[in-house]
Amino acid sequence: MRTRQPLAVTTYPSAGPSEDVGESEQPPVLLVHGFCSDARRSWLETGMVSALIDAGRTVIAPDLRGHGASPAPTSGDEADANTTVDDLLAVLDAYGADRVDIIAHSLGARLIWALAERAPERVGRVAFGAMSPVEPFAAVDVAELRRLVHGEAAAADPLTGMIAGLIRAEGDRADGLVTCVEGLRSTPFEPTPWAGRTPPCFVVGSDDPMTRDIDALVAAATGSHTVVVAGDHHGVLANPNFHGLAVSVVGR
Repeated sequence: MRTRQPLAVTTYPSAGPSEDVGESEQPPVLLVHGFCSDARRSWLETGMVSALIDAGRTVIAPDLRGHGASPAPTSGDEADANTTVDDLLAVLDAYGADRVDIIAHSLGARLIWALAERAPERVGRVAFGAMSPVEPFAAVDVAELRRLVHGEAAAADPLTGMIAGLIRAEGDRADGLVTCVEGLRSTPFEPTPWAGRTPPCFVVGSDDPMTRDIDALVAAATGSHTVVVAGDHHGVLANPNFHGLAVSVVGR
């Protein structure tokens, strides 16, 4: 049986990037990015890593499979939600993190929802950014998406066309990202009651249609609350108000 390659991970102690998360009285903060992004673009370049370091926190920032410096999946089974949760738990194991506080964006948020159901004891305080209560990939025809990405067809619906555009912009990672869609589509997000031991905070962008029905998630997470900040689905990542809220949620 072939061994799965681990995810690419960067860690940031308070002094800067390192391969060692070091010792801390508080658990590390796990940052999980969204689709067609990576840890560098979502967290380092937007200032979230700096905000956490300034607050004295150690950061673990993986690239999801098919994204950034992580290996691409070779089949949909390697990229479904269950297997991706396996990937994230393997990251925690590799860094000796029994429990982490978490900040997650979009796809990353729905993966953490599933991780909390699988291993609630490993999930501390959580801030979700731009989390959608529905599965955006459920309606995607993967064969059509692949044709669109390779310029072999015109989009039959706006959603598939939008996803194809995001994937094309990723260049040589495009085929792996289509495979990610295939895997995630096979394990669609269906909100179950939040299993984490601490209610999460939902941070949504004022111009983000993907979070329009966020109340369904709030209802599934007893004691949670929602905060609206300026920005669209991706714009919230660079909003200092998001950084401040997230840091306050996971604690200093």
